[in-house]
Amino acid sequence: MTEDAAVAKAPRAPATPVHRRVRAGLRVGGNWAQLVRFGLVGGSGFVVNLAVFWVLVHPAGVDYRLANVAAYLVAVSSNFTWNRLWTFRSDAAGGHAGFQAARFFAVSLVAQLVSLAVLEALVVGADVEKLPAQAIAVAAATPLNFLGNKLWSFSR
Repeated sequence: MTEDAAVAKAPRAPATPVHRRVRAGLRVGGNWAQLVRFGLVGGSGFVVNLAVFWVLVHPAGVDYRLANVAAYLVAVSSNFTWNRLWTFRSDAAGGHAGFQAARFFAVSLVAQLVSLAVLEALVVGADVEKLPAQAIAVAAATPLNFLGNKLWSFSR
């Protein structure tokens, strides 16, 4: 029997249930510190996002959906840099910046699609004003963004 076949037949330990992994993660102080740093970086990106969105929609007269995408691109570029250098610095230390950037932008794109769907639902479906709807949409996508970046983009 080859080594690969022996490994394939060896019994595997059952996967730890998600709720136990989450509970264990909540007990690690470093995770809370990362979450606070992520929130601060995200807060600055949020301000940048809303400012760019407002300028494009109001003075420039750009369609709110296009303004959403442009605001996202500006904010996500800044957020990657700050999250890599500050939020996830210990996790990112050994990682290749190009791979981390690709993963970060992939996670951010998924979060952006969620944000855009929420924005559209609020503006069209619930008749919410565009700027508050943008704020709610970005906030709604934040948990997904944090977990994706912590567990994939900047993981060791």
